[in-house]
Amino acid sequence: MNIKSLHIYPVKSAHAVNITTINIRPRGLTGDRRYMLVDSDGKFITQRQIPKLARLKVETLKTGIALHWPDTAPLFINADTFHGRNTVTVWRSSVDASLAHPSINETLSSWLGTHVSLVHMDEKSERFANPDWTDSPSPVSFADGYPILITNTASLTALNALILSGGGTEVPMSQFRPNIVIDSNEPWGEDHWKALQIGDVVLDLVKPCARCIMTTINQKTGEKLGREPLRALKNLRPSIDPRNPGVLFGMNAVARICGEVTNGSRVVLGIK
Repeated sequence: MNIKSLHIYPVKSAHAVNITTINIRPRGLTGDRRYMLVDSDGKFITQRQIPKLARLKVETLKTGIALHWPDTAPLFINADTFHGRNTVTVWRSSVDASLAHPSINETLSSWLGTHVSLVHMDEKSERFANPDWTDSPSPVSFADGYPILITNTASLTALNALILSGGGTEVPMSQFRPNIVIDSNEPWGEDHWKALQIGDVVLDLVKPCARCIMTTINQKTGEKLGREPLRALKNLRPSIDPRNPGVLFGMNAVARICGEVTNGSRVVLGIK
């Protein structure tokens, strides 16, 4: 097995940034989901509420990020962008985050057609994954639950075969928004992977990823595409664990040993 591709999402629920080489830290891939949009109550916003967030493109810069929206000038985001702090929520987590200047929030609100504020998870911010699934406290970014999401190319091939057999249109891996895509010839092999070693890096796979309606959204246009892949996953991959209801695709992981990973790197099964 080897790494097929690497992806980060600097702004939660915005467009992916494809990466060739990156460092993995306790919170996940460097720069992944460190920014997030919230509503007037400080509650996190994703494509579940605003599908066109998929069209918000992010450029990573040495000093921060640039946000791009069709037919508008980019917004440049750096440390000077943030003034003050606010407590925001991601599912059941409350996080003390830095808050962007009102002018930034006004522009983002005009792009998306609803009131939003941009927040940043800086070094003062703290959040941890659900301890029910991890052996020790695991820091996490603004990701839904865990630092790293891993998917398997062979599993996508198997899923698309079922979708095509029912007259549907195959779905790309981008709709599952993974961080690390593993090129494998074993469909659903991830069910049995306890740990993966990539060079010096060791990742522990801790929880199957339950999927939501975001998997039905085109990650280029923000268009809702219909019932797939959720309909096929309901038949193929229903969860049997009452702690993790829904349908499953991919595995959540935490870093046991941090370090650098690169596209094409060999991936071997490790021991947990």
